[in-house]
Amino acid sequence: MPIKVQSDLPAKKILEEENIFMMDETRALHQDIRPLQIAILNLMPLKEDTEVQLLRSMSNTPLQLDVTFLTTSSYVGHNTATSHLDKFYQTFEEIRKSKFDGLIITGAPVERMEFEEVTYWEELKQIMAWSRQNVTSTLHVCWGAQAGLYYHFGLKNRELDKKLSGIYKHLVLLRREPLVRGFDDIFYAPHSRYTEVAKEDIAACGELKILAESAEAGVFLCMTHDGRQVFVMGHPEYDRVTLDKEYKRDVDKGLAIAVPQNYYPNDDPKNRPLLMWRAHANALYTNWINYLVYQNTPYEWG
Repeated sequence: MPIKVQSDLPAKKILEEENIFMMDETRALHQDIRPLQIAILNLMPLKEDTEVQLLRSMSNTPLQLDVTFLTTSSYVGHNTATSHLDKFYQTFEEIRKSKFDGLIITGAPVERMEFEEVTYWEELKQIMAWSRQNVTSTLHVCWGAQAGLYYHFGLKNRELDKKLSGIYKHLVLLRREPLVRGFDDIFYAPHSRYTEVAKEDIAACGELKILAESAEAGVFLCMTHDGRQVFVMGHPEYDRVTLDKEYKRDVDKGLAIAVPQNYYPNDDPKNRPLLMWRAHANALYTNWINYLVYQNTPYEWG
């Protein structure tokens, strides 16, 4: 898939080395088609890593995507250079009059805080309210999913006894849904979180349906009946070593953290992690773009 990004975005070079087709602005101008407009509200601390992961996950559809990265103006993190944000990111105020075919709201390392305590919560509420009228389908990931379920449906999260970290087995519940088309009955996906939204709360919400769940990790995937809001509780976009980096970071901090489950061969952190979830991660993002965005978005907004 041709993904259109700025020519000097660092993620572009990394993905081109993986033989993923990335298109710069100059070439895109010579194609007489309307690309899908996809916005990514990147709330993760290591924004450049997340850029690579998400662009990689969206790289398996023949549709052309024009990607806009967004950041919050009410909070600026310290893990990404200001020069990178200034050059490659926009704020909500800069795009609020625009229409987007798809929006991704990422996770964030704030899940143990009350939503109202998060510095940028009011801004995020404005973005989620705006998305109802200005975005065809919004994909919420991990903490972004919990925030979306709380804002849109009043479903509160709850803290787990310990961090849920590892690769977990999931069962597809609604095979006829296009969002899980091509999935096996059982698939694997990464989780890395301290909180969850209870399955019984999601199941009791008449506006939502559960598409996949895990006996260990709970609900993995749910959505509204019209597909306008999609909630992914894990991190299917994670690459092979993301959990490894998180685990070793926490160990270096002296935190009492368990080895991620089902991740290292023989549960030994010295071993190279096995990559067991990429195919289904790609299928999830491709299905979202193809069926919930492209099939439902107007050729011209308004």
